[in-house]
Order: sequence, then C-alpha cells, then structure tokens
Amino acid sequence: MRTSVSGSLPASLSRTNLTSVSFFSNKLTGRIPRSLQDLPYLTYFDASNNRLVGRIPPGLVSNGAPDRLLGLTLTNNRLTGPIPRMYGRERYFMNFRVANNRLTGDAAFLFGRRNTVYDVDLSGNRLRFNLTGVEMPENLLFLNMSRNRIYGGVPASLTQLKKLTTLDLSYNQLCGEIPTGGNMGRFKPEAYEHNKCLCGTPLPAC
Repeated sequence: MRTSVSGSLPASLSRTNLTSVSFFSNKLTGRIPRSLQDLPYLTYFDASNNRLVGRIPPGLVSNGAPDRLLGLTLTNNRLTGPIPRMYGRERYFMNFRVANNRLTGDAAFLFGRRNTVYDVDLSGNRLRFNLTGVEMPENLLFLNMSRNRIYGGVPASLTQLKKLTTLDLSYNQLCGEIPTGGNMGRFKPEAYEHNKCLCGTPLPAC
C-alpha cells in the first residue's frame, strides 16, 4: 500500500488484512496507533521520512505468519523512548531501520547469532548500551550504529561475518582495540572515528 497523505496514521488500518504498509515520505504527524499491532498479517511496515512522535508500539510487525520475514522502517521521524524489547524476540527480521529519531536505552537485544536480520540501522539516536559481548547475526550485510552513546568495545563476533559489507560505529563512546580477522580489513577509518579511545587497524596502533 503506497499513499500520499498528511495528518495522523489512521487507526482504522487495524481492521484490515494488509500484509505490507508503506507511508514513506508523506506528511504524517502524531503517534503511531497502538491498534496497528492488531493487524493479523502485517509483516512489513514503513513510515519513514515523516513527522511521527511518541514511542514505537510493540508488535507492529510481529503478528504475521511465523515463518515470514519481517521488516520495520521508521527512519527520519521524531520518535522517542526505548525500542520495545519484544522486537528482540523476533528472529525473522530482514531489516530493522529506526535511524534519525530520538530513541534511548538499550538495543543489544536486537541481535543474536540465530537471528535472520541482514540490515540494521540505529544511527542518529540516543541509544546507550554495552556493545562488547553482543553476538551479531551471521547473515548481517549492513550495520550502522553511528551517532549514539554506545560504549564498551567492538565485538569480536564481527570478525565472523562473511557477508558484512557496510559497518559504521563512528561517533560513539567505544574504547579498546578493534578486532582483526575475517572481513574486518575492508572497513576504513571512518567506520570507527570519533569514539572515546578505539585503536588498532585501521586506526593508529594501541
């Protein structure tokens, strides 16, 4: 569903059987109705590039068929508060994009070796959590966590990602030596710059 609308997201959508909804680049304002979590088959929701405020409701795309891949894109809005932890229990995300909002708190629970997600963009928020021991999904292709308040070290699990092509951890509070091995050599200094005390290739030696 592709629209050109302004105003609030219609709560009446919850009375439909839609599987995919896109309000990309409209003039939507207000909050995301919690009633949208009642859509029984929704597996993809895109409301990026709008003026939405408030919190991300839990379960926006978690009620679909259990074997279908899920996608949630809320980039470039004015959303606040924490990411609901229930999104970390969904193993079948293909993408999770919430960049350029005002989200806070933890996001480490979104990851895990068995998760299917391959595209994660958390950049431009106020997220704060320890990245050190986070296990990354083995099929991850794109990871952007830049411009947050993430601390700890660069996780060693990144060295095991054979498919990772894009990595950006810049403008955080990370510290310690950058792990080597795997495909880590492909990432330039810009992926790590403006952190607290990161060192090692491709940055200066520790």
